[in-house]
Amino acid sequence: MTETVNADPAELAKFSDLAHRWWDLESEFRPLHEINPLRLEWIESITPIAGRRVLDVGCGGGILSDAMARRGGEVLGIDLADKALKVAQLHALEAATRGVTYRQISAEALAAEQPGNFDVVTCMEMLEHVPQPSSVVKACAELVKPGGWVFFSTIHRNLKSFLLAIVGAEYVLGMLPRGTHEYRKLIRPSELAAHCRAAGLELLETRGLQHNPLTRRYWLSDDTSVNYMFATRKPPAPHS
Repeated sequence: MTETVNADPAELAKFSDLAHRWWDLESEFRPLHEINPLRLEWIESITPIAGRRVLDVGCGGGILSDAMARRGGEVLGIDLADKALKVAQLHALEAATRGVTYRQISAEALAAEQPGNFDVVTCMEMLEHVPQPSSVVKACAELVKPGGWVFFSTIHRNLKSFLLAIVGAEYVLGMLPRGTHEYRKLIRPSELAAHCRAAGLELLETRGLQHNPLTRRYWLSDDTSVNYMFATRKPPAPHS
């Protein structure tokens, strides 16, 4: 039996080659560590994590998964990059993080296996790395329970984001490895909103994530022109 997996082998190889650096706070993944508290606080300002069944799609080395488990969530992190998952599992053991497990499986395959099984689904900094982001959005919508929340974060496709997120972050400042992002794969908010609507998700809040490279400070704002996040909700089931 053959199945077409919504993944780019070059993207998986890229992150696998860097897997051993996921938890090095001075590595290419430093920005993810620095924005993680902001992402988590924003998510928890909308819905609680503690006591909830949480899925982290495209979890990589487990930076967000681990943090959500420490907030009391029962977290499953999934990814297709085997080396990154092994790093995530090792870190959970070393840090004695309870309530987090990891699996090598696609969102689409898990949606077929466990539809409507999660209270909260996160898919952060992942959609711009897959061939068909709409397929991942649809799978996330299928995985969350009626009334549950799905959170996305990605990068706008425009001149400003090209200059800041690619030229600036990757080539000038060296904050990320060169080639981390491809401009053509970036996603406009209007495009992601359309994917969400098609999947039956209601877009209820958007936030921008900004960065000052001189002070190395990150903050949330209403400016979604570069990095942005969506909070979407699956409508509750009608009362019978």
